[in-house]
Amino acid sequence: MKNIFFFDTLITPKLLVVLYWLSIISIVISAATTIFLGQALAGIFGLVFGILAVRVGFELIMIAFKNNEYLKRIAENLPETK
Repeated sequence: MKNIFFFDTLITPKLLVVLYWLSIISIVISAATTIFLGQALAGIFGLVFGILAVRVGFELIMIAFKNNEYLKRIAENLPETK
């Protein structure tokens, strides 16, 4: 509990995983609906490009959190200066 209240660990990366999967599920449902409504080509393109766009977007967000993690590791290994 202490980690959450004092921002020692970040919960946003964990939430991003859940949001990513919810986005993928909604894209699949939307694409399936579009295909069943008679627009197969639009549904397939929407599925492919939608999944690709969501993946790239979430990866760009995760890069910021990974950079923070790596900088934290580097700072922990540096000797303290006075």
